[in-house]
Amino acid sequence: MRPVTQVLRPSVNGLTAPLVEALVRDATALRLGVETGPGGCRVVDAGIDMLGGVEAGRRIAEICLGGLGRVTVQALDATGHWPTGLAVHSLDPVLACLGSQYAGWSLSHKDEAGRFNALGSGPARALAQKEELFGEFGYRDTAQQSVLVLEVDKRPPPAVVEKVCRDCAIAPEALTFILTPTRSLAGTVQVVARVLEVALHKVHSLGFPLEQVVDGAGFAPLPPPSPDFITGMGRTNDAILFGGRVQLYVRGDDGAARELAEKLPSRASRDYGRPFAQVFRDYECDFFRIDPLLFSPALVVVTALESGNSFHAGALDFALLDESFGVSP
Repeated sequence: MRPVTQVLRPSVNGLTAPLVEALVRDATALRLGVETGPGGCRVVDAGIDMLGGVEAGRRIAEICLGGLGRVTVQALDATGHWPTGLAVHSLDPVLACLGSQYAGWSLSHKDEAGRFNALGSGPARALAQKEELFGEFGYRDTAQQSVLVLEVDKRPPPAVVEKVCRDCAIAPEALTFILTPTRSLAGTVQVVARVLEVALHKVHSLGFPLEQVVDGAGFAPLPPPSPDFITGMGRTNDAILFGGRVQLYVRGDDGAARELAEKLPSRASRDYGRPFAQVFRDYECDFFRIDPLLFSPALVVVTALESGNSFHAGALDFALLDESFGVSP
């Protein structure tokens, strides 16, 4: 794939540093826990032993975006039984979503205490450079402090902390972990706030040149969390698959913009049509058997900047949202 032309870009770690400090400063009001972890790293509990909440999740989502995005809680129109949702916009969608927010860093460890598995997202990924993605759009951060958000219900063991510090070339005292279990309110919010990122990831998977993406915004309804992991995970995915709306502004000709719009929506996947939890169970809980093209918003608009024409594809599906979210009779 053709690499994106390098341009001068800010440090996502530098931009998020004040956001992290504000989160820690307001921890009591946000119902978060702050503690010292292995090696002196800082650990923020956003839903394991602490209650957290929607506002905590909103602010964590902005940290995940590397300080280059805004997330707001809004009342959404025409969303059936689910009137509350999230609006996401980024100043630099490729860097914010793929270079920071995307949960692309797989971290695992097994010892006598058990197995730890987590996907890391946030600015620390831009320091570690563990994914080929960074080479494709030509970005590297060199900050001396960082933050990593883990979708996990247990604290990272010393071996994982040591690995992250080593790969990021920073001291443990300069590293903050934010823990957001899927079953928590904060975890639910920060996953649904990935509606724009999901679209950008599929844009990348489809081979559309990332440097042609100029701007973008997304919206998705906010589902109720669930104490059951698979149900909760399914609801956050379905919020995007069946209720997510994204508009991308791209350079290039109308033909390329139209083709992108037609291929982007979740309906283009062979696995579309069932709540995600059911799809996951049908594949015996094996993510790799699920059609990767499923992970995309329900409704997309691609606007070609040169012509001013916009191309629409996909549709919202309120019935599947209700089935997934659990409408009370």
